[in-house]
Parts: sequence; C-alpha cells; structure tokens
Amino acid sequence: MSAACIDVWIRRREAHLATLAIAAIAWLLGNLLWWGSGSLIAAVPAWSAFLILTIAGERLELSRFVPTSHASRVAFGAITTLLLLSATAAGIYPEALNTYALALLLLAGWLLRYDIARRTVRMQGLTRYMAVCLLSGYLWLGVAAVLGLAGGLASGSLLRDAALHALLLGFVFAMVFGHAPVIVPALTRLRLRWHAGFYLPLVLLHGSLALRVLSVWSGEFAWRQWGGLGNALVLLLFVVMVLESLQAGRQSKEKMRAHIT
Repeated sequence: MSAACIDVWIRRREAHLATLAIAAIAWLLGNLLWWGSGSLIAAVPAWSAFLILTIAGERLELSRFVPTSHASRVAFGAITTLLLLSATAAGIYPEALNTYALALLLLAGWLLRYDIARRTVRMQGLTRYMAVCLLSGYLWLGVAAVLGLAGGLASGSLLRDAALHALLLGFVFAMVFGHAPVIVPALTRLRLRWHAGFYLPLVLLHGSLALRVLSVWSGEFAWRQWGGLGNALVLLLFVVMVLESLQAGRQSKEKMRAHIT
C-alpha cells in the first residue's frame, strides 16, 4: 500500500496524495515497530497516525474549495511530517509521546480553522450532518491531544483509556459516522435513505464517550463501564440504522421501477 500510494503521488504531485502516502508509511512503520519490539504498545502511535493522516488527507483534498494560503498548506505539511516522525519515535522512545500529542493538537487546530465543514454546517440535511460529525470529531482530537500532553498516551497512565478512546472513538468514529452515508452507497451501489434520526447515534456516541472520559476525574469506575457499554451499543445502533436505511432505499427504488413499468 505504501508503494502504491507513493507511486500515485509521483504521478500527481498533490498535497493530499502526499498525505495519504505518509499515512500508509505510518501503517508500515507501525507494523515494523510491532515486529521489531514484539509489543503492540510500541505500534499504537504509528497505527493511530495511519487513521488520522488518512482522514486528514481526505479533508485536505476538500479544502481546495476553501481559499487557503500557501503558508497554511506549508503548515499542514509540517504538522503531518511531525506526526509521522513523532509516532515512529514514540514506538522506541516513550518521551516522544509529548511531541506526538503536540502534533495532534496542531492538526486539530488546523482542521478546525481550515476545513470546509465550517461553512457547510450552515446548510441543511445530510450536508449539515456531515459537518457536525466532522467538527465534533476535531474537538475530540483536541481533547485526546490535551490528555496526551498531560501524559495520557503513556503506557500505564490513568488517562490512557480516556486519551485513546477520545482519539479512536471520538475522532475516528465521528468521521466514520459522517462519511458513511456517502461512502456506503458508493461501495454497495445501493441507495441509502438518510434522515435526521442519524443524529441519535452521533449524540449517544459523544455522550457515552464523555461519561467514559469523565470517569477518570470522578473516580467512578462504574461510569467507565457504562460508558464503554454505551460505546459498543452506539456502534451497533449505527450499523443497524445504516442497514435499515439501505433496505428502505432499495425498496423505494424497486417501487419506483414497478411504478414506471
């Protein structure tokens, strides 16, 4: 995958393609760290960077529709490079996790400042829903970064559960929720009937995750348990809603065909 992404970037020297290539390299480096150390913990920053940079590359491509300065794009390149290098270094030297967390915070700030979602959130329907998912995800990315700067990404830290779930649930799955109504139909070639009910799993995701994160300060382990259970049920609810909407879209299409014939 790294070779393929690099080849695509060589053919088309565009910033978002370079970001996707860096993301693939992060995945490769994470696997090498796992192999070399025999520890999954060493690979977590690089594996997380793969997901984060893949999302960032996709958002960078869409940022072309928003006027951005050359300096802002140079800053984006510097942030993604710092993220890759610090993620790799953190697998060997845990002290680099602070730099990794700083890179996450800078990326969250860049996305909140320049992403097109700041404009599309003023629109209606699916477009607004996607923007809300994206902006809320960027906030969780910032939360994960702040927790990371407080030492939350270190193995054995009491904040580690909160930091990792803010990153991989709050940020990554908010992106999944936001893009699924577009990506799933493109992959399945089935129509998905979006409706406002899709806000429900998004709100429950953030609510259950907030409960999980706040359990660190409350000292209530039950909050963490209920938050974790809520996280799992929300993901299940979202999958069920997507499948139901695909089925509804398919039935609607069949009825239209029957009416035409």
